[in-house]
Amino acid sequence: MKARSHKTRQRVDLVVKIVSGISALVGVFFLGWILVIVLVKGVQAFNMDFFTKLPAPPGMEGGGLANAIVGTLYITVLATVMGVSVGIFAGVYLGEFGQDRLLGSMVRFTSNVLMGMPSIIIGMFVYAIVVLPTGYFSGYAGAIALAIIMLPVVARTTEDMLNLVPNELRESALALGATRWKVTLGVVFRSARVGLLTGVLLAVARVSGETAPLLFTALNSPYWMKSLSEPTANLTVTIFNYAMSPYADWQQIAWGASLLIMGGVLLLTIVARLIFKEAK
Repeated sequence: MKARSHKTRQRVDLVVKIVSGISALVGVFFLGWILVIVLVKGVQAFNMDFFTKLPAPPGMEGGGLANAIVGTLYITVLATVMGVSVGIFAGVYLGEFGQDRLLGSMVRFTSNVLMGMPSIIIGMFVYAIVVLPTGYFSGYAGAIALAIIMLPVVARTTEDMLNLVPNELRESALALGATRWKVTLGVVFRSARVGLLTGVLLAVARVSGETAPLLFTALNSPYWMKSLSEPTANLTVTIFNYAMSPYADWQQIAWGASLLIMGGVLLLTIVARLIFKEAK
């Protein structure tokens, strides 16, 4: 095999750097374009009625998305509690106990498959096992669907972050007489907490824009939520309905709801980062 000259390697390195830089700029350009368009169109819908009133009947101007905002918060929080808790425990098993075990390999394979599964299939699955047996759509069913989507993201991120923690830290803590679960919680988790937080935020961001699972589970509602046991208003399904409508004011509200979701995820990420930065 003939070795390439130094100049040839430099040219190849320069070409790779240029292509990589252009690709990064293209990605940033389109991301910035999307953010600007959503910001410009969405901010026009923001007023007091948007945050405090119920949706207006078709053909009537005004109204807001107060019920959808509240419903989205309830569904997302419940889904996070279920999905993150199970996902972290699964990730701990994969990263700390199941590396070379058959069960660990099965869980890891299942998690990988679940991460690539279309969300609409998960929505149909929850529809079949929750909505059909109970006979009604509900916020609980929507939360279960979102939790299933979050679970593999949290599990795999937790495993990857725990694997980055040096084994010397575990061995040092065990040598001092600490039990395995104390080492995991007090040493390993503390070292990987920023990465674990990133996994949770990725999972929340993943489900924040999901519409298909909620169409099959939580559906939607123009009224205030009395209980999660009934069809529950949410922002993503409302965006879908309003964006497809022929009414200009509804389309404007859909842009506002899109900006609200985008801003909420961004704000959550910034606040969480600042909290963990101060805690270091």
